Amino acid sequence: MIVGIGVDVVHVHRLERWRAIPGLLERYFHPDELAAALSKGGGTVLSLASHFAAKEAFGKALGTGLAGIVLKDIMVVNRHNGQPEVQVFNTALAALRHSGANRVHISLTHERDNAIAMVVLEHYEQ
Repeated sequence: MIVGIGVDVVHVHRLERWRAIPGLLERYFHPDELAAALSKGGGTVLSLASHFAAKEAFGKALGTGLAGIVLKDIMVVNRHNGQPEVQVFNTALAALRHSGANRVHISLTHERDNAIAMVVLEHYEQ
């Protein structure tokens, strides 16, 4: 059963500005997520923008926004085949459980100026 759907768009220029502010990226991104994005060289800003859009879309899918959620507790990683996956910890995990969902589906896309994320929360009977 679908519990919630969220979509968000982030202008890539926003993340370019954030890179110039010491400590700001560390405030919003899990250390492993940030390290993976920084290893992408020229693709760093696109990756960060799509990941930030995913965090916002996650909040929208919850139906509550991100109030009370530490953004570093939402981490976007890539599986071995490149497919994105959301991992949640602490505050984000508590919010996910409270929503009744137990699966997170995600789709990301980005182009020169924009990054878009869609998140679907599902309650799956096992």
